[in-house]
Amino acid sequence: MRALTASAVVSVLALAACAPTEAGGRTTGTAYSGGEPQPRRCFSVQQVSNYTRGERDQVFLRVGRRDVYELTAAGGCPDMDFAQQMALIPDGGAVGSRICTDDWARVVVPGSTSRVSTCRVRVSRQLTEAEVAALPPRHRP
Repeated sequence: MRALTASAVVSVLALAACAPTEAGGRTTGTAYSGGEPQPRRCFSVQQVSNYTRGERDQVFLRVGRRDVYELTAAGGCPDMDFAQQMALIPDGGAVGSRICTDDWARVVVPGSTSRVSTCRVRVSRQLTEAEVAALPPRHRP
């Protein structure tokens, strides 16, 4: 029975990796946010060019030249304030370095009391140009 279950999980993950995409790496599937279906937005981790911490449990990423994504941290990311560098690592189910809205990942930064500090984040949404412009300057990546 376990072999059948493991086989089913592998099949589901393989199918998810083959989801159709549009130009620009955005998936055509939907995510549910606020009760309305929203298109899932995806990016490659290598496209992240800047980041900043927002409120206690927010991290904003600049992806490419224009896109900004909001990450929501489970329990906050305490060492983000003074970090000069960070790594974004998709959680186990992700294939490659591609990550989409509603996916979970880990942010790793140099730690203040240990070598590294890790926090778990969910890619909440891609901000519109108006939302990016409305961010306080200190929160804008």
